[in-house]
Amino acid sequence: MDTFAIGDLQGCAAELTRLLDRIDTVSPGAQLVFVGDLVNRGPASLETLRKVRQLGARARTVLGNHDLHLLAVRQGIRPPSSGDTLDALLAAPDCDELLDWLRHQPLAMMADGHLVVHAGVLPPWSAAQVLDLASEVGHALQGKGWPDFLRTMYGNQPARWDDKLQGADRLRCIVNALTRLRFCSTGGEMEFATKEGPGRPPDGYLPWFDVPGRRTADTPVVFGHWSALGLVQREYLTGLDSGCVWGGKLSARRLSDGLLVQVDCKGYQQPGQPPARRAGSVDQRGL
Repeated sequence: MDTFAIGDLQGCAAELTRLLDRIDTVSPGAQLVFVGDLVNRGPASLETLRKVRQLGARARTVLGNHDLHLLAVRQGIRPPSSGDTLDALLAAPDCDELLDWLRHQPLAMMADGHLVVHAGVLPPWSAAQVLDLASEVGHALQGKGWPDFLRTMYGNQPARWDDKLQGADRLRCIVNALTRLRFCSTGGEMEFATKEGPGRPPDGYLPWFDVPGRRTADTPVVFGHWSALGLVQREYLTGLDSGCVWGGKLSARRLSDGLLVQVDCKGYQQPGQPPARRAGSVDQRGL
């Protein structure tokens, strides 16, 4: 059966419905893999989360930074951000049921031979190691003490992976790489301040996927998270955050052959919009 990977939804339920209709005209009943950030910034996080969950065994998702933020806000660990659009979801009678389902989703998975993460992977990690490390976080997030894990999850340090890391530092480094990473040094140090596209990298840093010697370079990787980057389609790399919530497109790619399915989006967020790449532009280097 066909598998489609779908970019960041961020609470854009109407666009999701239209995208699924288009996918079903191409491949009825296809399996669906979401790259995370199901919620926030868009107008309908509650409806979006319900929709994805109701898809049942047809759909899988990895967790993104906005999904983890939602869990932390619900637990009172983090205050809502000024741009959050989570009020209806947090007030819904099925909120806790939905969030219990959400926290049982992984931070990484394999789908049709592709490694799926929300943001990125560090250069020294193999695909197998990514899955193992994501499982370590999943164990903490799905266990009885999961609010305690969320309390220690935030922070930018350590910015570089070391196999000897333990405890909260180890889990925080894994979470940051898989849900927040954009730029990385050749030595594997993460940078979190820059959100622009790859045309303006901070000094000494590269997009994580362009770091020489990356061990997952020969593994097809699918990710989202980086709307300023736009749609990326390379031989072993697919970036699917084409800026739906910013007025770009919601994108899905069939993993077997790269067939692209997209719908236009209204654009629910406008301030600070980088004009060149929010509209879902395509980087096809390497094809």
